[in-house]
Amino acid sequence: MGGLSESTGAAWEHLRRLPVWLPPALLTLAVALTGLGSAQLWRDELATWSAATRSPADLARLAGTIDAATGPYYLLMHCWTRVFGDSTIALRAPAVLAMTVAAGLLAVLGARLVDKRAGLFAGLLFAVLPGTSRYGQEARPYALATMLAVLATLLLVIALRRPGWAQWAGYAVAVAALGLIHLIALTLLAGHALVVLLYWWRGPAEAGVASPEQPTANGDRPAVSRDRPVAERDRRVWRWVVGVLPVALLAGPLLLKARTQQSRQLNWVSLARWDDLTALPGGVAQSSVVGGLLVGVAALGAARLGRRALLPVSAVLLPVLLLFAAGTVVPLWVPRYLVFVVPFACLLAGAALAAVATPAALVVVVLAGLLGLPDQAALRRTHEWPRSAPVDYAGAARVIGDGQRPGDAVVYSPRHSWLFLDLGIEYHLGDPPRDVLVTDDEVRRGDLWAAECPRPAQCLAGAPRVWLVVAGRHAEPLATVSGAKGDALRADFTVAQVWPRPGLTVALLTSRPDR
Repeated sequence: MGGLSESTGAAWEHLRRLPVWLPPALLTLAVALTGLGSAQLWRDELATWSAATRSPADLARLAGTIDAATGPYYLLMHCWTRVFGDSTIALRAPAVLAMTVAAGLLAVLGARLVDKRAGLFAGLLFAVLPGTSRYGQEARPYALATMLAVLATLLLVIALRRPGWAQWAGYAVAVAALGLIHLIALTLLAGHALVVLLYWWRGPAEAGVASPEQPTANGDRPAVSRDRPVAERDRRVWRWVVGVLPVALLAGPLLLKARTQQSRQLNWVSLARWDDLTALPGGVAQSSVVGGLLVGVAALGAARLGRRALLPVSAVLLPVLLLFAAGTVVPLWVPRYLVFVVPFACLLAGAALAAVATPAALVVVVLAGLLGLPDQAALRRTHEWPRSAPVDYAGAARVIGDGQRPGDAVVYSPRHSWLFLDLGIEYHLGDPPRDVLVTDDEVRRGDLWAAECPRPAQCLAGAPRVWLVVAGRHAEPLATVSGAKGDALRADFTVAQVWPRPGLTVALLTSRPDR
């Protein structure tokens, strides 16, 4: 036992000599890169691909029609794909980098608010969460929002401790970027406002952001500094107000436009219920057991920190409560929209782990990683939810590609679906058969869906063979097609062969001899 303690102590000494951000960042990078391209792009990522490969003018049209809230992210991804391409790995790489930076920044924030041990354990715990991998491997804005949320909070702490226009300018840029990338993440500003107001009213110690004095011998427990004069506190409040003005000017119009698009963008979301709150930890951590563990350890950390817990606690609770309250009136409650609060829960948990012996703290981190392994493996098979219902776009595209002939046509059912059947086939096939029913594609419409021919029988005339792609697995896929489209297909075509694939069915239709 003595040898084990000595070796653990030696390992800790080596870790302490490293920059506090480096181990969490490297661990997050390694975990996020593992199996990065294993899961197919899922429906939301296909929307990202469709948008990112459009011109800036077409993106502006898309933002004006249906997706203003995600428009700035799509523009960023457009620039990225112009340089790095649109492969699965290329599309997800920005999320990997963002989560890696978020882990490093979280460690720095923890070291500034509590101590180096708390920052290190917070970052390591964040790295092994299944949710960090899930959203660090997704071509969507959540990883970037997480990084910017941690960055803005760190810059707020720096600006409150060392006020100057340069510090507040950095904070303003970070907050503005956060709002442009993810509007709902601006609920974090409620936590920032609470800390700033308490700073003004009672001083930095009561706000939990007092500058540490000289640390103790082991460097773990810095003392709290004396409060600043009232005049200095006033200056900080007004500079914070000025710092958040850019986000109001930039994100305000975006928010107003997104509000008019809500009926189309969020028509699949239900009003929030009380049991949604209990399911949230598992949703954002992508594992119910790991989410429960995180909440328990974070609660211990909050109790240990006392008033120093104000910033991370408010950064977790206020966004959750605000979105939940809004979600009971307007359908807005989607757990992944709150992924940006997870680092602050990890910071609280890191504070609890910093209070125990290093071996015990590392055991908790390893335990969280082990408990999350089944979910880590599952999310690398599919990003769909539930994970037991994957959608095999690539398999369907291979079927069509292997049997495609000149003159073939393709038909999708349903067309206006969040499964984006057409985008999935087009992404994997590259040169699909002619989409015979399309009269106006999604790019020209400034939409995520194409417009179809009002008289399907006329548009299908002359096609000798039709590849039919339908959602779900069906023994008789032609019977599932509704409306005039289904009537035209059944009148003029017969089913030659059917290929069931997970989440999809592909059928080859041939024209009737008497057609």
